[in-house]
Amino acid sequence: MPTTSTPTHCPYCALQCGMALSPLPTGGVEVVERADFPVNRGALCGKGRTAPAVLDAAVRLTSPLVRSGGTLVPASWEEALDRIAGELGRVRAEHGADALGVFGGGGLTNEKAYALGKFARVVLGTSQIDYNGRFCMSSAAAGGIRAFGLDRGLPFPLEDVPRTGCVILVGSNLAETMPPSLRFFNELRENGGTLIVVDPRRTKTAEQADLHLAPRPGTDLALALGLLHLVVAEGRVDEAYVRERTAGWEDARAAAMAHWPEYVERITGVSVPQLRECVRMFCEPEAAMVLTARGPEQQSKGTDTVSAWINLVLATGRAGRPLSGYGCLTGQGNGQGGREHGQKADQLPGYRKLDDPAARRHVAGVWGVDPDSLPGPGRSAYELLDALGTDIRSLLLMGSNPVVSAPRAAHVEERLKSLDFLAVCDVVLSETAALADVVLPVTQWAEETGTTTNLEGRVLLRRRAVTPPDGVRSDLEVLHELAARLGVEKGFPTDPEEVFEELRRASAGGIADYSGITYRRLAEENGVFWPCPAPEEGPAAAAEHPGTSRLFLDRFATPDGRARFVPVSHRPAAEEPDADYPVLLTTGRVVAQYQSGAQTRRVAELNAAAPGPFVELHPRLAARLGAAEGDPVAVVSRRGRAVAPARITTGIRPDTVFMPFHWPGEGRANTLTNPALDPTSRMPEFKVCAVRLELA
Repeated sequence: MPTTSTPTHCPYCALQCGMALSPLPTGGVEVVERADFPVNRGALCGKGRTAPAVLDAAVRLTSPLVRSGGTLVPASWEEALDRIAGELGRVRAEHGADALGVFGGGGLTNEKAYALGKFARVVLGTSQIDYNGRFCMSSAAAGGIRAFGLDRGLPFPLEDVPRTGCVILVGSNLAETMPPSLRFFNELRENGGTLIVVDPRRTKTAEQADLHLAPRPGTDLALALGLLHLVVAEGRVDEAYVRERTAGWEDARAAAMAHWPEYVERITGVSVPQLRECVRMFCEPEAAMVLTARGPEQQSKGTDTVSAWINLVLATGRAGRPLSGYGCLTGQGNGQGGREHGQKADQLPGYRKLDDPAARRHVAGVWGVDPDSLPGPGRSAYELLDALGTDIRSLLLMGSNPVVSAPRAAHVEERLKSLDFLAVCDVVLSETAALADVVLPVTQWAEETGTTTNLEGRVLLRRRAVTPPDGVRSDLEVLHELAARLGVEKGFPTDPEEVFEELRRASAGGIADYSGITYRRLAEENGVFWPCPAPEEGPAAAAEHPGTSRLFLDRFATPDGRARFVPVSHRPAAEEPDADYPVLLTTGRVVAQYQSGAQTRRVAELNAAAPGPFVELHPRLAARLGAAEGDPVAVVSRRGRAVAPARITTGIRPDTVFMPFHWPGEGRANTLTNPALDPTSRMPEFKVCAVRLELA
């Protein structure tokens, strides 16, 4: 690695792959491998390799824009900030603080997420804040909290995966969503372990599996319950573990026993022999893991589905033991840290609950405000977006593009248009920013320093490597300036390390305790796992806490230290196929694009690899429709219509179609998706809805 390079991390997914940026003689930077970082060991996907392309001033925003006469025109920073502060103040005076909404993003650094949550509650006084990470792993978080008392994507480092005996990977196509991680699963198989993939499509990941189960979309809950039924029926329950380390087994057992194998086969389409083989492969090794992703989680029963998979892990004695357990593969770059420190509607920094009086007192003390002045919990992400233009009259949005990424996206687009005022902070002019009254150009990953928390719970330091273009400011500067204009002169520093030092104090003693983590340690140690409390001060002070790479080995984070079984039962998706909409739609990602595509669609190499949306369908379904490869196919749901070319493959179930969700316009997959919400996590049902197909 050249001595002039700057070590940092990829701006995209939750792996947060290590990379370095080295200056080019002609200007700009190039990506250099960092073999020392254990998560990717130098490997990068195409998105990571081409990430510097978005730093080019030609493809990003470099001046504030203000709407004038229906058009966005360049403006000075003073004019833009004055306009935002004036409109926020006016709406608050006329309609109250909760008429102001704040919407954040899972790509914001911990410092930005912390400052945004503080800004909403201290400066604006609004309860109406949430972020797009609600659409990421909220169901897994809810399931983890009620079982273990704590939610962290993975309770162990990825390096444990190759050393376990079996992994059941549920609803993840990591070969495309986080390709560098696939080496851990390949090494698992090289070491004699087995990989089971649960996915309605035969993805590139499923092709690597020893066993591929292809359930009907929306039936993952029944599948997990059927497996637990067989564990009980075949005498594979770890009775001593259940007795010593868990609570609630009898009720969970009774619920599972109502899901006998033949019944589950009828619901899921997975044969009884496959169910039995899955149980054998999972139970025979000494250690095993279940890892879930958006497939089972983005459902209106996502939390219960996660609970069913956790019940399987607990019944077989796998959680809280070396090389075993349940984990969630977080999606967004800072999806984990983004909700730990205050962007989420019901949370304060340190993963504290907003309705906990002790938590309110602690955080209010750090912020220097009266605990009673802090608003209570607000609406979840989709509910907040649905209230725009009615209860919520003005919105400040940072780092999100809900016009493409939200469910029932055409409706969300109309709600955004109905606002009295919309301000957007972004790197590029996204489809959402194009609707705004004011757009502020902000710095991005390589132009700023800050921390993120990857899917393992490893807190990482991204370092500034390049100078941002003239006319671009950081989100922290934006919040500082807006706070001052709204009457709060102090408490919003622009230096990220100063913000992190306050975050440390605010998180101290919380579930996600960062108080023992410093920028110095992050630079020296390749990241630090939370919880990492600060050492006691004084003459008998202990050494620095090493961080907690593996959770639950001694006890779970519940009051009595026992994990909780949660009794759950299968129920249908919110919208099942019928005569008018006889086919199931599921959505997902492709390797060359990321999330709403706002940044990756501006990279020529990535667009060449994935130029646009498509509809993946089985040959039998294509034959009934009369569609050939490449024909434009209309996919119609009760919420709208999307059109994209047909991609015909035997790798998908005949009753299901798949669309990637990275594109706007007529191929926007989220025009179709169902906003039905999980009652616990408030996760929308992205992964299953009823549609019909037409030749366009």
